[in-house]
Amino acid sequence: MITIRPATLEDLSVLLEFEKGVIDAERPMDETLKREDTYYYDIPYLINEPSVELSVAEVDGVVAGCGYAKIIKARDCFQFSQYSYLGFMFTKEEFRGIGINKEIINYLYDWSMNRGVYEIRLEVYPSNNPAMKAYEKAGMKTTMLTMRVDLRHKNSY
Repeated sequence: MITIRPATLEDLSVLLEFEKGVIDAERPMDETLKREDTYYYDIPYLINEPSVELSVAEVDGVVAGCGYAKIIKARDCFQFSQYSYLGFMFTKEEFRGIGINKEIINYLYDWSMNRGVYEIRLEVYPSNNPAMKAYEKAGMKTTMLTMRVDLRHKNSY
Protein backbone atom coordinates (compact mmCIF):
# COMPACT_ATOMS: atom_id res chain seq x y z
CA MET A 1 0.00 0.00 0.00
CA ILE A 2 1.24 3.49 -0.93
CA THR A 3 0.89 6.23 1.68
CA ILE A 4 1.55 9.89 0.87
CA ARG A 5 2.43 12.33 3.64
CA PRO A 6 4.16 15.68 4.10
CA ALA A 7 7.94 15.40 4.35
CA THR A 8 9.66 16.29 7.62
CA LEU A 9 13.22 17.17 8.51
CA GLU A 10 13.56 13.56 9.68
CA ASP A 11 13.32 12.59 5.98
CA LEU A 12 16.27 14.84 5.04
CA SER A 13 18.88 12.11 4.54
CA VAL A 14 16.68 10.07 2.18
CA LEU A 15 15.58 13.23 0.35
CA LEU A 16 19.22 14.17 -0.22
CA GLU A 17 19.72 10.70 -1.76
CA PHE A 18 16.65 11.25 -3.96
CA GLU A 19 18.03 14.63 -5.07
CA LYS A 20 21.26 12.94 -6.12
CA GLY A 21 19.17 10.40 -8.03
CA VAL A 22 17.33 13.16 -9.90
CA ILE A 23 20.57 14.91 -10.80
CA ASP A 24 22.26 11.66 -11.91
CA ALA A 25 19.27 10.82 -14.11
CA GLU A 26 19.11 14.29 -15.67
CA ARG A 27 22.83 14.93 -16.13
CA PRO A 28 22.97 13.05 -19.48
CA MET A 29 20.03 15.18 -20.68
CA ASP A 30 21.64 18.53 -19.85
CA GLU A 31 25.25 19.26 -20.70
CA THR A 32 25.10 22.50 -18.68
CA LEU A 33 24.82 20.79 -15.29
CA LYS A 34 27.88 20.93 -13.07
CA ARG A 35 29.80 17.68 -13.07
CA GLU A 36 30.09 17.42 -9.27
CA ASP A 37 28.96 19.00 -6.01
CA THR A 38 25.70 20.40 -7.30
CA TYR A 39 22.27 20.62 -5.75
CA TYR A 40 18.87 21.46 -7.17
CA TYR A 41 16.84 22.04 -4.03
CA ASP A 42 16.93 23.73 -0.65
CA ILE A 43 15.18 20.80 1.00
CA PRO A 44 14.74 22.30 4.50
CA TYR A 45 13.09 25.33 2.85
CA LEU A 46 10.77 23.06 0.85
CA ILE A 47 9.77 21.27 4.06
CA ASN A 48 9.19 24.41 6.14
CA GLU A 49 7.79 26.94 3.63
CA PRO A 50 3.98 27.34 3.91
CA SER A 51 3.59 27.94 0.14
CA VAL A 52 5.24 24.58 -0.59
CA GLU A 53 4.11 21.01 0.02
CA LEU A 54 7.00 18.55 -0.18
CA SER A 55 5.48 15.10 0.09
CA VAL A 56 6.93 11.63 0.36
CA ALA A 57 5.47 8.30 -0.63
CA GLU A 58 5.92 5.35 1.68
CA VAL A 59 5.50 1.69 0.81
CA ASP A 60 5.36 -0.54 3.88
CA GLY A 61 7.08 2.17 5.93
CA VAL A 62 9.90 2.72 3.42
CA VAL A 63 10.20 6.17 1.82
CA ALA A 64 10.00 5.31 -1.88
CA GLY A 65 9.43 8.62 -3.66
CA CYS A 66 8.80 12.34 -3.37
CA GLY A 67 7.59 15.48 -5.10
CA TYR A 68 6.60 19.02 -4.27
CA ALA A 69 4.13 21.69 -5.27
CA LYS A 70 5.06 25.34 -4.82
CA ILE A 71 2.50 28.12 -5.22
CA ILE A 72 3.91 30.82 -7.49
CA LYS A 73 2.46 34.19 -8.54
CA ALA A 74 1.68 34.10 -12.26
CA ARG A 75 2.67 36.81 -14.74
CA ASP A 76 -0.08 39.28 -15.55
CA CYS A 77 -0.51 37.92 -19.08
CA PHE A 78 -2.10 34.69 -17.83
CA GLN A 79 -5.77 34.09 -17.05
CA PHE A 80 -4.81 32.78 -13.59
CA SER A 81 -3.15 34.73 -10.78
CA GLN A 82 -1.11 31.85 -9.36
CA TYR A 83 -0.14 28.29 -10.14
CA SER A 84 1.48 25.33 -8.48
CA TYR A 85 4.86 24.40 -9.83
CA LEU A 86 5.67 20.70 -9.41
CA GLY A 87 9.25 19.60 -8.88
CA PHE A 88 11.54 17.03 -7.27
CA MET A 89 9.45 14.19 -8.69
CA PHE A 90 11.40 11.02 -7.89
CA THR A 91 10.71 7.35 -7.28
CA LYS A 92 13.35 4.87 -6.14
CA GLU A 93 14.11 2.42 -8.92
CA GLU A 94 12.89 -0.66 -7.05
CA PHE A 95 9.48 0.98 -6.54
CA ARG A 96 8.90 2.22 -10.09
CA GLY A 97 5.88 1.01 -12.02
CA ILE A 98 3.49 0.66 -9.07
CA GLY A 99 1.87 4.10 -9.28
CA ILE A 100 3.91 6.11 -6.78
CA ASN A 101 4.36 9.10 -9.09
CA LYS A 102 0.63 9.13 -9.86
CA GLU A 103 -0.25 9.05 -6.15
CA ILE A 104 2.16 11.90 -5.38
CA ILE A 105 0.80 13.99 -8.26
CA ASN A 106 -2.80 13.40 -7.17
CA TYR A 107 -1.88 14.36 -3.59
CA LEU A 108 -0.25 17.58 -4.86
CA TYR A 109 -3.22 18.30 -7.13
CA ASP A 110 -5.51 18.01 -4.08
CA TRP A 111 -3.19 20.16 -1.97
CA SER A 112 -3.22 22.84 -4.67
CA MET A 113 -6.99 22.75 -5.18
CA ASN A 114 -7.53 23.04 -1.41
CA ARG A 115 -5.63 26.35 -1.63
CA GLY A 116 -7.66 27.62 -4.58
CA VAL A 117 -4.91 26.93 -7.10
CA TYR A 118 -6.07 25.15 -10.25
CA GLU A 119 -3.20 25.69 -12.70
CA ILE A 120 -0.35 23.18 -12.40
CA ARG A 121 2.96 23.45 -14.25
CA LEU A 122 6.29 21.66 -14.30
CA GLU A 123 9.45 21.33 -16.36
CA VAL A 124 10.67 18.10 -17.89
CA TYR A 125 13.43 17.28 -20.35
CA PRO A 126 11.83 16.34 -23.68
CA SER A 127 14.16 13.35 -23.94
CA ASN A 128 12.84 11.99 -20.62
CA ASN A 129 10.16 9.83 -22.25
CA PRO A 130 9.08 7.92 -19.10
CA ALA A 131 8.48 11.18 -17.23
CA MET A 132 6.70 12.75 -20.20
CA LYS A 133 4.35 9.75 -20.40
CA ALA A 134 3.69 9.83 -16.65
CA TYR A 135 2.81 13.52 -16.73
CA GLU A 136 0.59 13.06 -19.78
CA LYS A 137 -1.25 10.30 -17.89
CA ALA A 138 -1.77 12.85 -15.12
CA GLY A 139 -3.54 15.12 -17.64
CA MET A 140 -0.66 17.45 -18.49
CA LYS A 141 0.08 18.83 -21.95
CA THR A 142 3.21 20.39 -23.41
CA THR A 143 2.89 24.15 -23.76
CA MET A 144 6.44 25.49 -24.09
CA LEU A 145 9.83 24.06 -24.92
CA THR A 146 12.91 25.88 -23.61
CA MET A 147 15.74 26.21 -26.11
CA ARG A 148 19.32 27.35 -25.61
CA VAL A 149 22.63 28.05 -27.31
CA ASP A 150 26.12 28.44 -25.88
CA LEU A 151 27.64 31.37 -27.77
CA ARG A 152 31.14 30.21 -26.90
CA HIS A 153 30.52 27.54 -29.55
CA LYS A 154 29.15 29.92 -32.15
CA ASN A 155 30.83 28.08 -35.01
CA SER A 156 28.79 24.97 -34.26
CA TYR A 157 25.65 26.45 -35.83
